[in-house]
Amino acid sequence: MNFVFFSPHFPSTGADFCDRLDKAGATVLGIGDAPYDRLDPMLRKALTEYYRIDDMENYDLTLRAMGHFIHRHGRIDRFESLNEHWLDLEAGIRTDFNIWGIRLDYVQNIKKKSRMRAAFRKAGVPVIAQKKTSERAGALEFIRRVGYPIVVKPDQGAGASHTYKISSPAELDGFFRIKPDGVSFVMEEFIDGLVVTFDGLVDRDGEIVFAASTKYDDSIMDVVNKDKHMSYVCRPDVPADIAEIGARIVKAFDLKERFFHIELFERKDGRLLALEVNIRPPGGYMTDAINYSYDIDVYAEWANMVVSNRVSGDFRGRYFTAYASRKDRYAYRHGHDDVLAAHGGLIVRHNRIEDVFSRAMGNYAYQLRSTDPAKLRDAVAYIHQEA
Repeated sequence: MNFVFFSPHFPSTGADFCDRLDKAGATVLGIGDAPYDRLDPMLRKALTEYYRIDDMENYDLTLRAMGHFIHRHGRIDRFESLNEHWLDLEAGIRTDFNIWGIRLDYVQNIKKKSRMRAAFRKAGVPVIAQKKTSERAGALEFIRRVGYPIVVKPDQGAGASHTYKISSPAELDGFFRIKPDGVSFVMEEFIDGLVVTFDGLVDRDGEIVFAASTKYDDSIMDVVNKDKHMSYVCRPDVPADIAEIGARIVKAFDLKERFFHIELFERKDGRLLALEVNIRPPGGYMTDAINYSYDIDVYAEWANMVVSNRVSGDFRGRYFTAYASRKDRYAYRHGHDDVLAAHGGLIVRHNRIEDVFSRAMGNYAYQLRSTDPAKLRDAVAYIHQEA
């Protein structure tokens, strides 16, 4: 298999994915804008060839790189980045070079939140009340129907950027004053609940071969917009209702040979509502949280699934794995050495976070695991306690 990995150097997990592809027997070819000598040594070892381009947004440069690889290595079997930012480019390259995978005629179904709803309905999954509008008249009509508060977010895009909770006419006026031009928005009913995920792998035949679930401790929108702490827990098993709804969504979107990251709202009464689908690994350190919870290498499982359409076996979760971040703007009651002394037996990883991710993920990350979720809750509270 000739596998072209686009942007293998960013985010840093690309090195792990390329390393496991190489070990699974693929010829791994990389396209990126970083100088070769600055690539992670593990990534350099995994790549058979690397083609540097100056502007990764320039489609013609990517076409030229693909022509070079085809001339040198023959037919290209896969083209992926595992990054939502490049969905359009990936689909265009696959379409132009007749490469297996999602093509241009499908990609908008998984990019636009307004288009996802049709597939959710096809799956028979409850959805949040929503209206696609960027105009004041449309917003007022929607508010008359559902009432305040509402959530406003870009129709296209990942994360909580330009996502706002609007609770009053004054806040609505404020949104329209700062609303960026040329961005299409959707407005949604505000749900009092937390995000839970259904994450995993679906093979070439459309069968789910691995699944996990994470629950956030706070609103991701508040983490970003109010600069709060982030914490979540990856669980050792997937609750039955999440597994059942998640499987229906995977089937409705006709996903094959991919990671999936499905976000659901869990109301306070336990009812689930579909939020959005992402055809990529869960972000941040969630892939590592899966590894810690299940004692597996999910990077290798993905690579073996892509190359050989197989995974290693029947997976059993063993631990709860928590993520807790700290932000430089806060003063904490307990220093880093205190955290290690108090909870070092639970901590499986701690490190500084790249600045580009710090608004959501924090400036410093701790990952902890235990068979006892109460111990993790205590440790997260200890880490986040302010001076």
